[in-house]
Amino acid sequence: MKTPKSIEPLVRDGLVDEVLRPLKSGKEAAVYVVLSEGEIRCAKVYKDVNKRGFHKQAQYQEGRKVRNSRQARAMEKNSRFGRQQQEEVWQNAEVDALYRLAAAGVRVPKPYNFVEGVLLMELVTDEHGSAAPRLNDLVLSREQALDYHALLIKEVVRMLCAGLVHGDLSEYNILVDANGPVIIDLPQAVDAAANNNASRMLERDVDNLADYFGRFAPELLVTQYGKEIWKLYEAGDLNPDVVLTGRFKGSNKQADVGSIMREINDARDDAIRRRYEQDD
Repeated sequence: MKTPKSIEPLVRDGLVDEVLRPLKSGKEAAVYVVLSEGEIRCAKVYKDVNKRGFHKQAQYQEGRKVRNSRQARAMEKNSRFGRQQQEEVWQNAEVDALYRLAAAGVRVPKPYNFVEGVLLMELVTDEHGSAAPRLNDLVLSREQALDYHALLIKEVVRMLCAGLVHGDLSEYNILVDANGPVIIDLPQAVDAAANNNASRMLERDVDNLADYFGRFAPELLVTQYGKEIWKLYEAGDLNPDVVLTGRFKGSNKQADVGSIMREINDARDDAIRRRYEQDD
């Protein structure tokens, strides 16, 4: 097929030998199957910044680093240059997340290169060598659902141990190859320590998994892995080999309002006393 204009720089640089066919096209990117260095890979082409909206991205961008203050100011003003910079940060977040997670042993497509808005990475395939199906396209048995759910919870834990939360995990951005689930689409991945929305996003990711797999294994609908995982993370007790129960017991202890008010009053009296002593 004719080489898309956006992939031409990779062809000139010798990173892509041939574009074989389109794979899929979504709101944010188009993906092509390509021949690269003698291997069949895929090229993810991010769509033009002017064709995308940023109204939902603020919660994901909290805590992300930018190159300099000029870039930060432009992004705050939402100018044309600022939107371009915002898009650059958005794309780089996925690239950085893929390298970081692959190094941590998370099942994500292996990244190879990122050039001018095109991400060159592994093509995830099924046992026949065809492009792997999305999880949403499969009909699962109860046993498969329980198995895949357990594997993905381990991946969520491994991601968090690497400091990241996917932020938009669902059956639509998980592929299934011959060895099981592979997590894709990570431009919205957030830094767990730097983003105030991280705990809520993690719980939403985990709840999405429970809702989907619960169609085949209803017992998963009552699990609370998200809260359990985050509690362990906050306590510094999370590790890739942690044994989870899926249960979470919140604190039902009533606050002792009287005791709290006494502490406030004592602190106020101490402050007044110290002020008078300084005046004397």
